[in-house]
Amino acid sequence: MTVTDFQFARKNMVDHQIRCCKVLDASTLDLIESMPRENFTPAHVRSLAYMEGHVPLPCNQEMLSPLQEANIIQHLALTGCERVLEIGTGTGFLTAMLAMQAKEVVSCEIHDALAKAARSNLEQHGVSNASVLTINAMDPAAMAANPAMREPFDAIVLGAALQSIPAHIEAMLNDGGKLVAFLGQNPVLSLVMRTKVRQAWQQIGIFETLLLDMEGLPATRQFVF
Repeated sequence: MTVTDFQFARKNMVDHQIRCCKVLDASTLDLIESMPRENFTPAHVRSLAYMEGHVPLPCNQEMLSPLQEANIIQHLALTGCERVLEIGTGTGFLTAMLAMQAKEVVSCEIHDALAKAARSNLEQHGVSNASVLTINAMDPAAMAANPAMREPFDAIVLGAALQSIPAHIEAMLNDGGKLVAFLGQNPVLSLVMRTKVRQAWQQIGIFETLLLDMEGLPATRQFVF
């Protein structure tokens, strides 16, 4: 596909996958239409960059769908002064869009191969306010030991499915901050946004969807009766 083909596919994606599904914020639509998603997809699946579903990635992972990415961007409504934590970098596409709307992004990726690819992609696109860590963000001890986690965050994005949000992740959010997560148990998941109000949480559901489960969670003991 040529550059023109990708530009046409990108506009078609915005018109027929995103805008028609109640993502109407102008800054969100402009950002997505300006981002060359194909540059963040592996070469052998680049032609799938603008398809409606999930693009496969190395390490048995996948990109978020365009609609999932758009809803995250729209509901966070970043203003340029936020410190953002992303869990699940992939190849760095959502990381780049978050960085374009925030002051700083710290992104956690459990797979070293993906973390390296994301760092390269971000560098090639001139993104200088995002750092990618190779770390298991579901490990409280590993997160506590990392210097990047010493200051709280204004927004947190959990980019894989969870049945519940780990307490150590919730504790990293500033008062008034927003946390976006895919909650439930496959095949029934909801993308939700939680806002931290002192010691309480306000939650809204965004839409039902599908996504791979979060990796790196502690093993749960199974009792046999």
